[in-house]
Amino acid sequence: MLKELQFFLSAILLLACVFFYQLSLKSSCLFSCLPPQKAQQDPEALLGHGHGIVFIETSERMEPTPLVSCAVESAAKTYPEKPVVFFMKGLNTTTRLPSNSTYPAFSLLSAIDNVFLFPLDMKRLFEDTPLRSWYTHINASVESNWLHVSSDASRLAIIWKYGGIYMDTDVISIRPIPEENFLAAQSSQYSSNGVFGFLPHHPFLWECMENFVEHYNSDIWGNQGPSLMTRMLRLWCKLRDFQEVSDFRCLNLSFLHPQRFYPISYPEWRRYYEVWDKDLSFNDSYALHLWNYMNNEGRTVVRGSNTLVENLCPSIDPGLYGCLVSSPLCLHFRQQDEGRRNVPLLYFMKTS
Repeated sequence: MLKELQFFLSAILLLACVFFYQLSLKSSCLFSCLPPQKAQQDPEALLGHGHGIVFIETSERMEPTPLVSCAVESAAKTYPEKPVVFFMKGLNTTTRLPSNSTYPAFSLLSAIDNVFLFPLDMKRLFEDTPLRSWYTHINASVESNWLHVSSDASRLAIIWKYGGIYMDTDVISIRPIPEENFLAAQSSQYSSNGVFGFLPHHPFLWECMENFVEHYNSDIWGNQGPSLMTRMLRLWCKLRDFQEVSDFRCLNLSFLHPQRFYPISYPEWRRYYEVWDKDLSFNDSYALHLWNYMNNEGRTVVRGSNTLVENLCPSIDPGLYGCLVSSPLCLHFRQQDEGRRNVPLLYFMKTS
């Protein structure tokens, strides 16, 4: 009996040592300390079948905002069988954080089973595409709207290479998009580039990249983004007004009705940050684009405000919210919780 007790205590001591060793590692590293099964993955392996969901961050920001976290998590929950890949410019395989830094949103995102975070290496990404020559000659430091222009280019190249669905980081998923090759209409005659999807190597995206270079002008807002998609769509299709809530189909792509992603138009973007009007229906929508580039007022998701955006985001766990506020160690214990993998991510929102 005594030997059994000694064996048991030894096992407990060994497990405790392993735990504190892992905890010390997690406090000093970021990308290299992702779960082994994720660290060994690569974009080609994950996205090569053309069924992934893609987000992009072209700034150096490492900590996703509550709205970005909401967008990524909502996609992970809406598409549980698909990889949700977040490409971040500020991330690389040797990224390490100072020991006194914490990135709770980043850590919580990486803890979701089907969410993967990768560096955004534009030089490598644009190889073997029409964008290569443009990128090698551009001086990013003097370009207007560079964060947006580089994002416009990156999303074209990623979806052309791997296929899948691209979403801006202010797009909240509601239900799966049933289309493979599609553009999202903001209006009858104008396309968004905030949401689109194609199978790998679709010729429409190749022609978009060619047009991107041929008509490049970063001084004109949207010239490389929604305006590019619109002018290319007009070359491919003879557009007409939408009939009721029916999508428009042309050749082998679909132009999806504005209700699919834009039931609230950009002049009304503040409605997302107002108290939820329950009469407002999104039964015809696959996702909602929140027009965050219009948000110069700095409006954000406020916990407990009962705004539309708060109700759109995945449910909030009050217990974990309090835990994160009171103790940074709580995050580590949460990541070890095998019983709740798809964790909500809005626990660090403003409370006033």
